[in-house]
Amino acid sequence: MGNFRKLGRPASHRVSMLRTMVSQLVKHERIETTVAKAKEVRRKADQMVQLGKEGTLDAARRASAFVRGDDAVHKLFTELAYRYKNRAGGYTRLLRTRIRVGDAAEMAYIEFVDRENELREAKPATPQPPQRAPMDPWAKSRASQQWAGPKLTKSSGSDGL
Repeated sequence: MGNFRKLGRPASHRVSMLRTMVSQLVKHERIETTVAKAKEVRRKADQMVQLGKEGTLDAARRASAFVRGDDAVHKLFTELAYRYKNRAGGYTRLLRTRIRVGDAAEMAYIEFVDRENELREAKPATPQPPQRAPMDPWAKSRASQQWAGPKLTKSSGSDGL
């Protein structure tokens, strides 16, 4: 069992709440909740999108065991799986919004990235640095040649001493 937030609820209530929130996130693609709940929902939502990308019968059964509603499962395996087929993770974004009046809880939007009407545009992928040729371990490095200077060798009889 991994580390997770208890969110001040018994286990059955916590699991039920997370199932409902993930289902609503899939349906509406953006929900507002507290920051702690949003971080837990993000973990589960990313797992569900990963199952949708697998596309197997086993993945569909595992997703439908967690997500509420056939329409949400269908959306996971069709629309969201197609949208994120080239993305290797990070399907959701968490945006802190305000402090809730009443209990001063930090609120946040959690939304799927790369969708219409998103609150913040996704950052472009960082380009990978060019591949360097593997270094020969026996070759002298340029640094040692630059700072150490050439090696002086004694020649026999040319000094005249």
